[in-house]
Amino acid sequence: MPDALGPERVESPDTGTQRFMITQVLKQGLLAGAAGSVVMTVGEKIEQAVTRRPDSHVPARVLQRLTGLPEQVGGRSLLLNWAMHFGQATVLGVLRSGMAHAGLRGPLASAQFAVVRLTTDQILENATGVGAPPSTWPRGELAVDLLHKAVYGFAVGAVADALAARGGPGPGQRHAGVRPGRHSGVGPVRSRGPRHTPPSH
Repeated sequence: MPDALGPERVESPDTGTQRFMITQVLKQGLLAGAAGSVVMTVGEKIEQAVTRRPDSHVPARVLQRLTGLPEQVGGRSLLLNWAMHFGQATVLGVLRSGMAHAGLRGPLASAQFAVVRLTTDQILENATGVGAPPSTWPRGELAVDLLHKAVYGFAVGAVADALAARGGPGPGQRHAGVRPGRHSGVGPVRSRGPRHTPPSH
């Protein structure tokens, strides 16, 4: 994209602001991820009550293989199942929070994040040999999984966006605000760089 210099440029966050943003991303991301995991789980239980679909033990099996724990079902496996289910969903919320703080907010950002969540699941499940590529699943099972991941993605996005909005627009949004609409030729934001204290005399 062509670069443009001049008064249209806006300054990027300084180092202190970036550190504060990282702290907020971590805290708010974990909160958003936890909220999204609860919403997704409630949705899954409602769907299971209607479809009679049994519980999945895939999360536990993935965690067992990742950690080298003995593979088993029931008892301790149930705890591992919930730990992987909620743990992965909570930690991934940090990514969505980072998107929101950068200025990537709204339904499109949440849809992008839902794809990331689905991809993360499939990498772990296929790498450990617990799962198979989604293209080999029965269509009904695939549809159900896509539905729940979408619910998770949009729930996390709603919380992350709301929390990030309390700090105002993100850098990307401020940049876009220089010339609203779809335009080329709007150069990157100018970095403030390190601050220098003038020498005392």
